[in-house]
Amino acid sequence: MSAARTVASDAPATSEGDLQGQLSEQDRSILQLERQWWKYAGAKDQAISERLGMTAVSYYQALNRLIDSEAALAHDPMLVKRLRRQRESRHRARASRR
Repeated sequence: MSAARTVASDAPATSEGDLQGQLSEQDRSILQLERQWWKYAGAKDQAISERLGMTAVSYYQALNRLIDSEAALAHDPMLVKRLRRQRESRHRARASRR
């Protein structure tokens, strides 16, 4: 038996339930806030401040880290995939302007 095979078999299997358990309450609140649609300019920033006690900059930094995590993907795959696509689209648009 090879060493690589032994290491792989010794690693605990991570189930979807385990990944969801890795999300903090704040992570879940961020994802819940992102599910909503905002009708008026500034309403989302106000909600971020009131509900989460964060600045908009801190919120978006946390959101970007969060949507890269497997735990967030397991928790809400449709939302996380949509947010990843939107982020990638913004990155492409910025790159094309250069």
